[in-house]
Amino acid sequence: MRQIPFLRNRTVNTGAAFLFFLTFYGCVSQAPLPETPDRAPSPVVSAPIPPSPGKLAPYKIGNTWYYPIPHARGFKEKGLASWYGKDFHGKPTANGEIYNMYGVSAAHKTLPLGTWVRVKNKMNGKEIKLRVNDRGPFVSGRVIDLSFTAAKRLGIVGPGTAPVEVVALGAPGPNEPLDAPTHFIPGDYYSGNFVIQVGAFKQRANAEALVATLARKYQNPHFVLFQQGAETFYRVRVGRFSNLYAARNFEQRISATEFPNAFVVAE
Repeated sequence: MRQIPFLRNRTVNTGAAFLFFLTFYGCVSQAPLPETPDRAPSPVVSAPIPPSPGKLAPYKIGNTWYYPIPHARGFKEKGLASWYGKDFHGKPTANGEIYNMYGVSAAHKTLPLGTWVRVKNKMNGKEIKLRVNDRGPFVSGRVIDLSFTAAKRLGIVGPGTAPVEVVALGAPGPNEPLDAPTHFIPGDYYSGNFVIQVGAFKQRANAEALVATLARKYQNPHFVLFQQGAETFYRVRVGRFSNLYAARNFEQRISATEFPNAFVVAE
């Protein structure tokens, strides 16, 4: 991904990008128009990386300071969208992922990295939902920089820019796939008290037995009572997370190995 000016001529490895908050990669100007194959040659694969509160550190481009906002609740913005392509394909983005111009992603100057947004092209009415994983564009009047595929779907590749409306959707809801969610949790998804529910029992003894088993491997195993009509259920939960994305990552890990029906709960 495009490096901000004062880092452009330096060699920066991926590890360093994680250690220093100000090692951001921005999107400064539009890239040349690439070919449009039916599929990407040697596609770059990079799993989504959860947003990190550390990425909220202010950063400076030229004479301008930018201050990432702590959450995307109620965020809406209008301005020009642009796109960037093959010059940055395969390079790190601001959150450490590898930029794939044939994927669907975006760069924004201040939204929390990992925020999903809806972008609408006001010229043709086309819309797309995508995730912010980079910083930019640092060109006056532009509010969002799109990957090549995202821009193509919105009809922006040819003209290069287009007036758009950007609306923040938030974070994927519980049990939603991280790469293609359809339901979102708006607002501040960095803070909260999240746990993973792994089972529910009508018999207290069964819940206590599972809690004892979980205590050998995991933190904060416990159960809570839930009353439904005349029935009482003992819901077994584990873990303690202060942000939704960390909880979602743990949920996916534990559901793949031990508890396929595990899901995130906000307590």
